[in-house]
Amino acid sequence: SDLTYEGESVYNYLQVYEDEEKTVFSTNVLFGVQSVYMKSRSLTGLYYDYAMAAPLMAGVQQEGGADILVLGNGTGTFATQCKRYFSGVTAEGVEIDERITELAEVYFELPDDVTVTTYDGRAYLQAVDKTYDVIMVDAYQDITIPFQMASVEFFELVRDHLAEGGVMVVNMSMRGNGEGSLNQYLADTISRVFPEVYTVDVKGSTNRELFAGADAGMMQTFRENLALTEDVALSEMMRRTEEGLIRYEPGSYCMTDDMAPVELLSMQMIDEIIQDEAAYYRRIYDEEGLSGLLDRL
Repeated sequence: SDLTYEGESVYNYLQVYEDEEKTVFSTNVLFGVQSVYMKSRSLTGLYYDYAMAAPLMAGVQQEGGADILVLGNGTGTFATQCKRYFSGVTAEGVEIDERITELAEVYFELPDDVTVTTYDGRAYLQAVDKTYDVIMVDAYQDITIPFQMASVEFFELVRDHLAEGGVMVVNMSMRGNGEGSLNQYLADTISRVFPEVYTVDVKGSTNRELFAGADAGMMQTFRENLALTEDVALSEMMRRTEEGLIRYEPGSYCMTDDMAPVELLSMQMIDEIIQDEAAYYRRIYDEEGLSGLLDRL
């Protein structure tokens, strides 16, 4: 609890909690947890595990080795897991807050060979020429979504930095199914750039993972590589992911650099969540009265 950065405690807005099983990182946004490190070095059971389908879709098992880029690296959970479960992987991260990277090195055993650049994710892509087999976009935190990383121009930039057969995976941290929801805007926008788009809801959370690529055979590649996966835990996790994967049918929504109302759409989603919670407790009160409501609180 005494970690400081340039004389200032990082715990003004960054929190690290740990017990015997795991270390947890939070930036104190709406839903709290941003990274989890399992001390047993096992899978987390969270969205990072579902996102591991992206290397399989990109043919990592068949061809061996892969270059992976994480935009919004956080404490490096996805990069660390990819290096642990896939041989020959090189991973790079881009994280705008160097304090978070420092936490990753101190508390989360970020591998020494994972290079992390302190920069904005979009600006980083504009500055480099390298292509990657997998690019993960994990820069959305609940209602905090950088508009410049949600537009069609941004996703075109990601596409241009994918190698042939490469796959983008996006962590959408607040699930929403209503017409004109933030996630519909994002998925429709991505579908303007990538012809192949699939989503899967993360069990027990509000997260939804989106996988996008240009290769019409990415799902077949995923299944072929899954059949070759020898690690039992990863294989089971990937089969669970496969069961939930749905091909996305795009609509007409689109966000551009000139119009990306992510703040408004985020607040609409928050309103829906609050209304759902209120309706839940209202039903309890109607059915069980005040005593039943107090028992739930």
